[in-house]
Amino acid sequence: MADDHIRYDILAQEALRGVMRKVLAEVARTGLPGNHHFFITFLTGAPGVRVSSRLRERYPEQMTIVIQFQYWDLKVTDTGFEVGLSFSDVPEKLEIPFSAVRGFYDPSVNFELEFDVKTDAQPEEEPAQPAPETLTIVSEKKPKAEKKAAAEPEKKPAATEAGAKGAEVVSLDAFRKK
Repeated sequence: MADDHIRYDILAQEALRGVMRKVLAEVARTGLPGNHHFFITFLTGAPGVRVSSRLRERYPEQMTIVIQFQYWDLKVTDTGFEVGLSFSDVPEKLEIPFSAVRGFYDPSVNFELEFDVKTDAQPEEEPAQPAPETLTIVSEKKPKAEKKAAAEPEKKPAATEAGAKGAEVVSLDAFRKK
């Protein structure tokens, strides 16, 4: 396989993080439209993540937050977002860089973005062959009964047989004419 000197995998990840950034910025400005709400999964130990020590102890690796009814002070920058949420009736302020986000899911329309987040703790590949990013876009229409049953985003395996060889899996069902 030819070397990808352009690094399309990284460009695609940055573009899709831009989708998440744009959606959150619009919600920060105008509020959540309709039934839209978001499950956002992020690595708690990633550089730039700021959560209380109480939350970091409870979620040492990753956590999923829900932006739906009770959130406040949502602020979005070019590099991340901050939001106020309540955990067991204790208000908390979280600061999350987009680079720490592993998943963004809107169950109202079954739209999901998954990212492979590299951390300092992960072993690096040989310098001549940088580790490819894994990118998965999943968007498919489901009957309303299934949408209501979707209380938590499905965990999709990040590495498929093709993914182990450095390929990307992209499902674009939402863009196909039916």
